[in-house]
Amino acid sequence: MYRKYFNFSRKPFELLPNPDFLYLSQSHKKALTYLHYGIRERLGFILLTGQVGTGKTTIVRELIDKYMQGALLAHIFHTRMENRQLLAMINEELGMTSDKKNKPALLRELHDFLIDQYSRRKPVVLIIDEAQNLSPSILEDIRMLSNLETKDDKLLHIILVGQPELRQTLAAPELLQLRQRIQINCKIEPLANDETKNYILHRLESAGNREALDFSEDCFPAIHSYTKGIPRLINILCDFILLDAYANEVKSVSHEAIHEIANDISFNAQYWETSQLTAIHNIGNIDSNTPQDPTNKLHGILINFNKRLRHIESGTPEKRQGVDDELRATIQTMNNRLEQLGQVVSSLDMQVKALAIPMLQPSAAAKPDTSGRSWFRRQFFGKS
Repeated sequence: MYRKYFNFSRKPFELLPNPDFLYLSQSHKKALTYLHYGIRERLGFILLTGQVGTGKTTIVRELIDKYMQGALLAHIFHTRMENRQLLAMINEELGMTSDKKNKPALLRELHDFLIDQYSRRKPVVLIIDEAQNLSPSILEDIRMLSNLETKDDKLLHIILVGQPELRQTLAAPELLQLRQRIQINCKIEPLANDETKNYILHRLESAGNREALDFSEDCFPAIHSYTKGIPRLINILCDFILLDAYANEVKSVSHEAIHEIANDISFNAQYWETSQLTAIHNIGNIDSNTPQDPTNKLHGILINFNKRLRHIESGTPEKRQGVDDELRATIQTMNNRLEQLGQVVSSLDMQVKALAIPMLQPSAAAKPDTSGRSWFRRQFFGKS
């Protein structure tokens, strides 16, 4: 939409993990170096972790493109599976069939395949993404795969990629043997303040126009404050910043505009706010000895629960799947709490409406906004 206006050859802040846009922060550079070393030295187990959106997949793709062109690759993305399914998926990724074969047969077939590839001097690499979803029993099966080896080399090189929860899972006593086999252990950190600035300018330059938008110097700390240095969130916010500048027909941005844009799209509530989850989980844990205003408590719970439902409904089926059981239990807990507070429910509707009016209506002292940004809000967010 704004590519021509800013003279871009392509969109600078796409969410796809494209190595062409890779910005190597200190943390990313270290992780890539460690991964390359592990592959080059034919090490058995490699662990890479990082928060959602920090660029793990982009780093892995850079590793594949630059350093693994001669290797056979099995890349597993779907990690909610049973033990047999893992072996079947690995074999299928490597070109073997898995129909109606039991686990021992799949393992024998994989072993024979790896021996054949080793004789041809072809390394075989298994990359498991989203590994934090793997159960301890499947992780133990993966450890057993590392036993496929000759007296000199590992036949299969395994890279586990996941969110920080993966480290918590691996800390379990029953996974001690797996932990001891991890030879490369690295994690990707969010960008520092100065790296956030360099990252944004790097993306603009990679898209064809580093000078597309003139950021005032205090813009970058504001962007870092909202995004906490998470590259995916930087992309999301900067995409809206460019869209806002396009809508207002300007090619500069101030930190005031960034705060206004972030407020318009409810950035913190959408990507960081967890108070609604905290409120839901605490519904069944209210201390009956603590004085409370039951109406305000119930009102806050219902608003937070409604926000959570809207957030989940707007997500993909894959994202929703993991919270279905939690929601069912939560709904039952809410029903129990609502019965205890039944004496105030009859007046709740009028109170909610009264509370909503100040939030939905502008202050009487506020002057109408006739600027281009007001038009932008009406068009894209339904606000005036």
